[in-house]
Amino acid sequence: MREKSADAFRTIGEMAEALGVRTHILRYWEEQFPMLKPLTRAGGRRLYRPEDVALLHNIHRLLYSEGYTVKGARRFLTVGEAHIVAPAAVDAPAPFTSAPVFDVAALRAVRDRLAAALAAA
Repeated sequence: MREKSADAFRTIGEMAEALGVRTHILRYWEEQFPMLKPLTRAGGRRLYRPEDVALLHNIHRLLYSEGYTVKGARRFLTVGEAHIVAPAAVDAPAPFTSAPVFDVAALRAVRDRLAAALAAA
């Protein structure tokens, strides 16, 4: 398959594959992020412009790499604290400022209780 130009429009399937998410996730993001408005053609076919592609990469980075909630990511993008970066710059995930702290013993206890409940069912 030929590589598309950076200025070419992308279909929802192409964007879903590029981001590693399902197409219904992109449709959900369109509802949750008012600034994301792809062109729609006959039959509701979505076409993402280059600026939509950059925004989708930023949304994906905020949600999956930086741990934002949808509401937090929407606020971050709406307030103007974020800037749209080129998709090539998004490939490397941003480093976390602090590592999450987990109580491993408590997690194992939950896992064991769930396994016992499933075995009993």
